Amino acid sequence: MIQNMTENQITLHIINALKENEKSTFDSIVDELQPYDIAQIYESLPDEHRTHFLLFLNMDLLANLLEELNKEEQLEVLNKLGIEKTGKVLDLMDNDDLASLLNELSPKRIEQLLSGMKKEESLIVQNLMNYPDETAGRLMTNRFVWIRDYYTIREAVDKLKSFADFAETLSYLYVVDQKRKLVGVVSYRDLLIAEPQEKIRNIMYERVISVSVDQDQEDVAQTIQKYDFLAIPVVNEENVLMGIVTIDDMIDVVIQEADEDIQKLSAAGKAIDFDTKAIVAAYRRLPWLILLLFIGVVSGSIISNYSDILSKVVALSFFMPMISGMTGNTGTQSLAVIVRGLISNDINKKIVTHVIIRELAVGLIIGLTCGIFITLIAYFWQGDPILGFVVGSSLFFTLIIGTLSGTIIPLILYRLKIDPAVASGPLITTLNDIFSLFIYFGIAKIFLTHLL
Repeated sequence: MIQNMTENQITLHIINALKENEKSTFDSIVDELQPYDIAQIYESLPDEHRTHFLLFLNMDLLANLLEELNKEEQLEVLNKLGIEKTGKVLDLMDNDDLASLLNELSPKRIEQLLSGMKKEESLIVQNLMNYPDETAGRLMTNRFVWIRDYYTIREAVDKLKSFADFAETLSYLYVVDQKRKLVGVVSYRDLLIAEPQEKIRNIMYERVISVSVDQDQEDVAQTIQKYDFLAIPVVNEENVLMGIVTIDDMIDVVIQEADEDIQKLSAAGKAIDFDTKAIVAAYRRLPWLILLLFIGVVSGSIISNYSDILSKVVALSFFMPMISGMTGNTGTQSLAVIVRGLISNDINKKIVTHVIIRELAVGLIIGLTCGIFITLIAYFWQGDPILGFVVGSSLFFTLIIGTLSGTIIPLILYRLKIDPAVASGPLITTLNDIFSLFIYFGIAKIFLTHLL
């Protein structure tokens, strides 16, 4: 029915079904949609149709819808559903998504929402909320299938079928002992190719890659990336299986961590998006900018100290923006390379030495190339070979320093266990401005008599 329709056309058909109170038509449309599409349509509906839309959705679709919305919209939906229906919908939500939603609410509101849920589901969510933010324990779900090693393939498949609607993923079955300790894993593919009467212990992998409940979410994402898993088990310090983290949660983590690093690299501080108010956005940006403003005053004092040189050789001022700008650009490029590398690699002394030498070589090549170009430009423009040499050699040295500062500063911070993304682009750019001016005017002072 909706195969060739655009999203706008589907939305119009849904609005017509709501107006005419045609639930069968509504169901036939919605049944063909993915949760993301349902959320997009809900967000695009006029306010007068949203409540009716929610009433037409069944409990499973309501739970799926909630998982696709942002926090404000989730609360809006819950307020429209009523206490009884809210409890049933929350029971169906993924535990980790629900814990994330409740985390930002007041204790009174949390208690109110949990009281409407089934006791066992409520306890699971409360346990998840006890783990620190951005850890595997906070991200994990209990919706997975576990089996014993003495099961036959037939018994394992039967259990898999019986929990198909409950489990968040059917890619892996985790093998546990009587104390619920993780002892093995079997993939869905393994079950398909094994004989029905074969024992699980004969086909399971005993070396199970797992993460601990208190492990940082970035580390969990890296582990999943390294092994190309669709899910990974989460265990406590006694190797008891507590839950699993799935690839869809990890994609969200990667996006979240990338956003945070971008915000830090741009010195924007906490999250700022399209909906952030101007006063809030300004408040979050100002601390870094005020700090950089004071550091930038140092650049002005350097220029002031060399004002006599500028007054004698005015042409030097023509190249100042280029020198400082190019140095800052190379530093920011190196910073981006290092921050990205720190996320995807295990860092050791050998790797650090290699990357510093590599970036030094990069700085030399870039500095030499750009230095020669600007030397020729300065010479043909101003007709002074000494001026060309001063500008070219200054750019050569400043580009090397800019590249190394963008490499070494984040590595030092990483060594000190400080998030290297705080070595933000504006900070390195400002520091490189100071370095570049010192070098530029220092070389100019040496050759001042020749320039005159």
